[in-house]
Amino acid sequence: MSNLEEKNINFDEVIDRKNTDSLKFDFAVQRGMPEDVLPLWVADMDFKTSSLVLDEINKRVNHGIFGYSDTGVKYFEAVSSWLKKHHNLEIEQDWIVKTPGIVFAIGMAIRAFTKEGEAVLIQQPVYYPFSGLIKSNNRKLISSDLVLAEDGKYHIDFDDFEKKIVENNVKLFLLCSPHNPVGRVWTKEELKKVVEICIKYEVIIFSDEIHSDFIYDGYVHTPTVNVDSRVKDYCVTATSPAKTFNLAGLQVSNIIISNSKLRSVFEREIYASGYSQLNTLGLVACEAAYNYGEVWYTELKKYLKGNLEFIREYLAKELPEIKLIEPEGTYLIWLDFRSLDLTEEEREDLIVNKAKLWLDSGAIFGKVGEGFERINIATNRSVIEEALSRIKSAIH
Repeated sequence: MSNLEEKNINFDEVIDRKNTDSLKFDFAVQRGMPEDVLPLWVADMDFKTSSLVLDEINKRVNHGIFGYSDTGVKYFEAVSSWLKKHHNLEIEQDWIVKTPGIVFAIGMAIRAFTKEGEAVLIQQPVYYPFSGLIKSNNRKLISSDLVLAEDGKYHIDFDDFEKKIVENNVKLFLLCSPHNPVGRVWTKEELKKVVEICIKYEVIIFSDEIHSDFIYDGYVHTPTVNVDSRVKDYCVTATSPAKTFNLAGLQVSNIIISNSKLRSVFEREIYASGYSQLNTLGLVACEAAYNYGEVWYTELKKYLKGNLEFIREYLAKELPEIKLIEPEGTYLIWLDFRSLDLTEEEREDLIVNKAKLWLDSGAIFGKVGEGFERINIATNRSVIEEALSRIKSAIH
C-alpha cells in the first residue's frame, strides 16, 4: 500500500464527456439513437479514475517516449497482491497472459480450445459478446439458460447444464462470474457443481471475472479456480482493472492460466492474431491502480451502494411497476418491465423515444432477456434520478 494521498474524490461531480469521442456519449446517431438520449448503456463509468493512477500516467506521458513496453516483477507483484488481498487468489508470474481486453481473450479462447462447428456453452441472459464471438467464429452456440425463480433470483439448472454438455459434446464453457447482466455472485457451492460437471466431461472453463471487485454486502466472490484443486487444469481466469478503475480505453487485462499446455495453446492463438505488446499507458495504469488505488476504490464502492439504495427506494415509491432484480454484484442492474405487458417494439419506443434514454435492451442478452433492461449505475446520482424520472413520466 502507498502512503500517497488520494485527491479530489467527488463522485457527484458531473463531468462533460461529450466531444471526447466517447462511445457512450458521442455516437448515438451513428448507432441508431436520437441525438438527445441520456446514455446509461455501455459499462464504463462517468467518474475520473484515481488521482494517483493519473499521476503515474502523467509521469509516463511527460517522459515523452512511447516505445514497445513489457512488464516485470513489479507489475506481477501489483497484480498478484490485489488478487490475493481481495479474492484470495494466489498466482505465479508465468501464469499471466496479458491481453488488450477480456472480449479479445474470449475470442482467442474460442479459437484456441475449439474447432469450427464445435459447441461452446453459455448461460443466457448473458453479456452479449459471448454469443457474438461464438457465432462469428463459426462455432455452435449452446445456452443452458438461467432460471428466474420465485425468490427473485436467477439460478443454474444443473440437470440442463449437464444435459447440454453431453448432447452437444461441448468443449468450452464461458462463465460470467459475477454474472452480467443479472447480478448474481455465484456461491462456492454453485461453482463446485459447475466445476464437477465440467471436469467430468473435460470441458474447459473460461471464467470472466472482470466484475469481481464489485460485490455487495453479504456476498463473497469465489474465483472459479479456487473451488476444486483439479479445476486448475481446466480453467482460464480473466481479470482486469478496466471496470474497477474505469480504464477500459487503455486496454489491459490479465488472463490467468496455470495449466502450461492450455496457456501455450492460448498464447499461440494470440501470436497468430498478430498481437504482441500491450498499450504502454495501460500497463502503467494497471500497476498504479493495484498499488495505489485502494482508497479511491473503497469510496467508489460506497457511492455505488448509495446509488443502488436510491434506485431501490425510488422504484418502490414511484415506479412499483418496474421490478429490480436485486444485484449481488457488478455496477449494472437488471430491471423487469414485463408487468407493463409491452411488446419488444413498444418497450423500446417507451425507453428511447418517450423517456429519451439509451439503455441495453434485455433482448440482446438472449431471448430469455426479453422484457428486461440493463442499466449502468456507475454514474452521478443526479443522472440516475433524471433517468428514473424520465421512465416515470413516460409510463404515467
